[in-house]
Amino acid sequence: MARIIVTADHSGPVGPAPVLLDESVYSVHLSTGHAAMQLIERLGWALNDAEEVQRTDGPAIPPLHAEPRVREHATSA
Repeated sequence: MARIIVTADHSGPVGPAPVLLDESVYSVHLSTGHAAMQLIERLGWALNDAEEVQRTDGPAIPPLHAEPRVREHATSA
């Protein structure tokens, strides 16, 4: 099993950098264009959130997107 983990590039004053995406990934996530675009969209959200954490110099910000960041199980494509 492979994982994609996105964190901000620094630790804040209250602790380590937050984990903004922690997702198990499987080949099915790239099996169709639609499934691949969904994965890339989630990755893009996490990257945007990481950049926001870095701009605000701290991990205590509300998520920019309502989409849950942690996915432990593969979803059907």
